[in-house]
Amino acid sequence: MIKVVEKNIAGRKLTIETGRMAKQADGAVYVTYGGSSVLVAATSGGLRDLPFFPLTIEYRERTYAAGKIPGGFFKREGRPQENATLTARLIDRPLRPLFPSDYMEETQVYILVLSSDSQNDPSLLGMLGASAALMISDIPWDGPVSSVKVGRVNGEYIVNPTVDQQIESDLDLVVAVKGTDVVMLEGSTAQLSEAEVMEAIKVAADAAAMINELQMELREAVGREKRPIERAFEVPDGFQDSVNTIAIPEFEKVYGNGIKNALTEAGDKAKETALEELSGKYPELEDDKLKKLISKAVNEAEKLVARKKLLVDHQRPDGRGEGDVRKITCEVGVLPRPHGSALFTRGETQALVAVTLGGARDEQRIDALMGEYTKDFMLHYNFPSFSVGEVRPDRGPGRREIGHGHLAEIALSHVMPGEKTEFNYTVRIVSDILESNGSSSQATICGGSLSLMDAGVPVSDAVAGVALGLVTDGKDYVILSDIAGVEDHLGDMDLKIAGTSRGITAIQMDLKVEGISLDILSEAINRAKENREYILGEMNSVISSPREELSEYAPRVYTVKIEKDMIGKLIGPGGKNIRAITEETGADINIDDDGTVVVLSDDAEAANRTLELIELSTGKPKVGQIYDGVVANIMNFGAFVEIMPGTDGLVHISQISVERVEKVEDVLKRGQHVRVKVTEVKSNGKIDLTMKGIDQKVD
Repeated sequence: MIKVVEKNIAGRKLTIETGRMAKQADGAVYVTYGGSSVLVAATSGGLRDLPFFPLTIEYRERTYAAGKIPGGFFKREGRPQENATLTARLIDRPLRPLFPSDYMEETQVYILVLSSDSQNDPSLLGMLGASAALMISDIPWDGPVSSVKVGRVNGEYIVNPTVDQQIESDLDLVVAVKGTDVVMLEGSTAQLSEAEVMEAIKVAADAAAMINELQMELREAVGREKRPIERAFEVPDGFQDSVNTIAIPEFEKVYGNGIKNALTEAGDKAKETALEELSGKYPELEDDKLKKLISKAVNEAEKLVARKKLLVDHQRPDGRGEGDVRKITCEVGVLPRPHGSALFTRGETQALVAVTLGGARDEQRIDALMGEYTKDFMLHYNFPSFSVGEVRPDRGPGRREIGHGHLAEIALSHVMPGEKTEFNYTVRIVSDILESNGSSSQATICGGSLSLMDAGVPVSDAVAGVALGLVTDGKDYVILSDIAGVEDHLGDMDLKIAGTSRGITAIQMDLKVEGISLDILSEAINRAKENREYILGEMNSVISSPREELSEYAPRVYTVKIEKDMIGKLIGPGGKNIRAITEETGADINIDDDGTVVVLSDDAEAANRTLELIELSTGKPKVGQIYDGVVANIMNFGAFVEIMPGTDGLVHISQISVERVEKVEDVLKRGQHVRVKVTEVKSNGKIDLTMKGIDQKVD
């Protein structure tokens, strides 16, 4: 049966349809908003005995959705681009906490972008479709949840802004809402205040409530009964209590001693002891099943101890107070050759961050479904296994690395120079995490800010980031500042907020519970402001403003402006002239459509020669000016001399020498270098030259 529900959201009709496409999936919907549409199919089956819930989100774009043919040799879509990976993460995060904790069937949500009008972001439709597909399926899931984007133009909040509106917006925030609670946040702001960000979240919550109602309408019409939860094997009665008796004392012995791996080592010891004591008590369990049950039970015991200590005793694993930030150490200029570098250490988390400056040719060019664009600011985050004392093959960045790098990039982007005329460089930041015990993405932001200043990039403000946690039993709660790894692992929230002394630049929140109230969220956001001010103070004590001079190893950028009608002349036929200049000087030259010419060179002398050649190529001859020219052609009445690339003038036979010249060929030959002076530039553009009285010693 085909069922369609629709509602007007932000002045555009939102439609959810099911029963026409992908009917063999457990749940499938076709979502349309404006001229954009996605198909979302949810399937689940095959019980997996894993220590984590096997949920995968696939977000795939078809280029035909925007009326395009893929570039490249194969002319078909390949691996998802970075933007698609980020979108898949964004969809995963509000969905995952709403699955039952004991549901372990392999589950996939597949989002296929079928149409894009380049104005309505299909990723938002993917988030909505994922929730709706799960709602009408028989897959156990406690939705609905709706994601809404909020922008702000001229102080007015806009729900689901179009691409054109987003360009003018000082806010780009995605909010996922279940009921009246917030489930997920991600976005950036142009240093908006905490109160302004909270207002945006409230606007999103109101809009999301209407979309949740639409999903409930669809669920009531066509929703299937949820399937019973199957388990790989049943846990014997009293098993958890037996393990708790062994494990809890081990965890309580070391809790609060401040050593990162203390709880892990206590858990390992508890597992060994439990295996020895319980192996004969449950003969119905095979050895491998017994080990898995013990491992899971010990983890539950650790969680029980940690959450009680945090929520009831208000005791953190490392002895800090709830609002305390770990000890911070900042160093800049730690690497001799990179253009800027910093080492930021907070507790047992350490980021080594380096800045590289380049030219226009170093910009990243992206062919996206919503349109082509370039990036002159990039941040890449790496997480080598030694940072957590592990051995793991390095197979390139995964979803986590891409996500952390993106968050740090948008956090710093709001303080970067806005106009290319201010700082005509491409900037790349690389963060290598050397130690990790929580909040490595926020350490990257702090280290990135320090390294930009060390490089002399004229950023407007310093940026710091901090991660906050939450432990709640549904009634009582405690908010934790600057969470360490164990608090992230065993807690209910990971709220990352970055910003300057003036306001927030980036925010991201993930939950392990089904949602938190706006009041708790507001309290956490305000706590983050206090923490951020402390961290900025520590950073500013080391470097508080960009260095006045760039590194001696950084390339130098020079900018000149030429008339638009001279661009073709500078380039020359088939690029002949511009190629000759770059081959002679080795400089990198980029020409914008408005006539701005940017020269990038490591050699000041080569740069000056490049600027000289550009001026010669594009300038207009001046009467009385002497030029070094080349004889281009010889005629009976004189010679044409090229004084600028593509520009020549006539030296009449009478102007070759003070002495009488019978034949031009007696004095001049093609290709000969001569010095000439401009005597007249006629209205028709013709140029008269003379060699009389000009010293002919040509360098």
